[in-house]
Amino acid sequence: MILEYIEKNLSHARYEIIEDDEPYYGEVPELAGVYATGKTLEECRKNLREVIEGWIIVRLRRGLLIPPIDKCIIERISKKSRPH
Repeated sequence: MILEYIEKNLSHARYEIIEDDEPYYGEVPELAGVYATGKTLEECRKNLREVIEGWIIVRLRRGLLIPPIDKCIIERISKKSRPH
């Protein structure tokens, strides 16, 4: 489920070339603040994948909503339903 969510977000990513030491810039418009750079497009895409993973972890730890993308959802587990 998490890998599918990451892949769906990557399919929505937008890339551009900027004037920088790492000229490839990528972002996912649906995920505020999720962006990455790289020396190559592949490096940028790899870095963006890692940023999305971190974004998911932070949101889960803070109990924040993770917006669905292309009918793919990640639901947080409530503290009451977690096994001890």
